[in-house]
Amino acid sequence: MSIKKEKPETLDRRRFLGNAAALAAGITLAPGVTLYGIGEANAASGPVTSKVRWGLLVDVNKCSAGCDACVSACKTENGFDGHGRPKTDANWIRKVDLRNPKSGQERSLPVMCQHCAEPPCVDVCPTGASFKRADGIVLVDKHICIGCRYCMMACPYKARSFVHESVEDQKPHAPRGKGTVESCTLCVHRVDAGGVPACVEACDDAGHGAILFGDMKDPKSAISNALKAYPAKQIRADLGVDPGVWYRNL
Repeated sequence: MSIKKEKPETLDRRRFLGNAAALAAGITLAPGVTLYGIGEANAASGPVTSKVRWGLLVDVNKCSAGCDACVSACKTENGFDGHGRPKTDANWIRKVDLRNPKSGQERSLPVMCQHCAEPPCVDVCPTGASFKRADGIVLVDKHICIGCRYCMMACPYKARSFVHESVEDQKPHAPRGKGTVESCTLCVHRVDAGGVPACVEACDDAGHGAILFGDMKDPKSAISNALKAYPAKQIRADLGVDPGVWYRNL
């Protein structure tokens, strides 16, 4: 009887997945916090569907360099306590200041996960922890994230961070685990309940109204009409990943 030998690459893959499972078992979560499934959330408007694509439009002219309302709101909403580390560490949204060396023109804008239609982070994830929902929101399933950080290296927007410390007093809607990668979720818990991301709400409350959220596939939505009416850009559109975040006056 002949015995069929497995190819080396098959064996290597099995060893990798075995090691991945062992690493995943070592991820530390705060007591009482459960990482829930958000791939097929019960949205207020029904199940997640590809008929919708959520996105953001940022009017840079309305974004003040000295304002960090969106960053502060994100920290509060998702339970960042900083662990005594630099203010910019582990932010899911950050303010970036740009200056044109020729004209001297300055711009300030928020940068977060761009929720790409073709997300590089999903392509390189070996376990499927990085995934894109049907409605375009890119997320991390921390049940199966092994902390390899391939997604961090693949992201051209530096929008992901690694959780180095044990996390306490977590928000039930935003579970975070030591040894996992995380990034902006577009406040998926709010979106699924029919609301808007915390950064959008905070920007409106601050009187700026610089961030518009909505369904880019709905021709009647405010964001669709705004994208039709005025020119807007995607950051590094040349990469072909089709970000879901657009910028006007950039």
